[in-house]
Amino acid sequence: MFMADTQFDVIIVGSGPGGYVTAIRAAQLGFKTAIVERDTLGGVCLNWGCIPTKALLRSAEIYHQFQHAGDYGLSARIDFDLAAIVKRSRNIAGQLSKGVAFLMKKHNIRVIEGFAELKAGKPAPIVVVDKDEYQARHVILATGARARTVPQAGLEPDGKYIWTAREAMVPDIIPKKLLVVGSGAIGIEFASFFDAFGADVTVVEMVGRILPAEDAEISSMAKKAFEKRGMTIKINTQASIKTTKNGVTATLKTGDKSETSEFERVVLAVGIVGNTENMGLKELGVKIDRSHIRVGDYSFTGVPGLYAIGDVTSPPWLAHKASHEGVICIERIVGEHPHSLNPDSIPACTYCHPQIASVGLTEEQAREAGRDVKVGRFPFIGNGKAIALGEPEGLVKTVFDSRTGELLGAHMIGAEVTELIQGYTVARTLETTEAELMETVFPHPTLSEMMHEAVLDAYDRVIHI
Repeated sequence: MFMADTQFDVIIVGSGPGGYVTAIRAAQLGFKTAIVERDTLGGVCLNWGCIPTKALLRSAEIYHQFQHAGDYGLSARIDFDLAAIVKRSRNIAGQLSKGVAFLMKKHNIRVIEGFAELKAGKPAPIVVVDKDEYQARHVILATGARARTVPQAGLEPDGKYIWTAREAMVPDIIPKKLLVVGSGAIGIEFASFFDAFGADVTVVEMVGRILPAEDAEISSMAKKAFEKRGMTIKINTQASIKTTKNGVTATLKTGDKSETSEFERVVLAVGIVGNTENMGLKELGVKIDRSHIRVGDYSFTGVPGLYAIGDVTSPPWLAHKASHEGVICIERIVGEHPHSLNPDSIPACTYCHPQIASVGLTEEQAREAGRDVKVGRFPFIGNGKAIALGEPEGLVKTVFDSRTGELLGAHMIGAEVTELIQGYTVARTLETTEAELMETVFPHPTLSEMMHEAVLDAYDRVIHI
């Protein structure tokens, strides 16, 4: 009887971190809930994004450390098996997808397999999957996004020589020469992975620095670190490519200068496109801006009963933003009063080597906003734990409002900073000032002590430099 039921309180379209988390919260709140998925539970993040890439990068990190075993008084001979590395990554993705299936069953959430289309209905649009119609009081779109391509420049995947992130996660070879087009988190992570296993990597970025969403000082340090490892970084550069019998010919144009180089493979990482096509959204009156759905407060699309969350909407396009956005949306629907989402308090992490993490405003953004700022810095070389780990290169940077003591932003590069950043994220959520941070006792010896020292440095009280 349950399988034949077509009436729900909430239907969520898409089962990525935004969709499945929202479905669980809806079930917890007593809603009869269904989720529609055209592919595999867990969406891109669990199957072809966040998780499997971190598995690949973990293999790269361990392999890199083995290359420096002598620095730790050790000796080792090691090789790698690319097929086994990829298999481990895929097994982890499969394990987590099964975990999502278990959670759907645990919370009595109906899983509907297929592609969802919407048509007008009341009190919310009707969801049509393979000609079957499903009705709900609320419909939440969590359809995510896919890799952006630029066909006119040859930047379009062919499944063999030109890869998006999906193909790069299951590589057939470690290419001798690899071109990565785009230096955001996705591009830099793949550049770091292939570099670790011996590829000659060139990264091309259109604008004036890599990782353009990060603080300029952190971006500069990252560029130097990557170049020290052997990567070639080209900024203010546009790429156009053509496939050949054995790989790709790329024309790289920097200003008035052009050069042509041969590469075995290319990874495209030039942004994303929201999954909004063929769903009937425009017919319903949903506003779409450059493939992404425009939403108001609490994810409302403006169409009665219809909401949208995650990568199909506005940036930042991050899994944890999608999850939190979905929880806020469903809690608002049920009549609770959650805080609206503050994009400036969403942390961003890049799992390259060295790692990069940030939250809040960059120094430049704070100054452009008219803030009088105090900036603190603490280098990894001044931290005993970092030296003991053999990871003395890095920086923790803090940006404060000099008048109020508000923590405007924090930016890090170095070992394990993707784990450290949450401390500053909690501080921003609690509206902590420099006073509370300076009075907090940080354990010794830990990397987290640098977070304390970076705050002290902003107020001329730093101890260990």
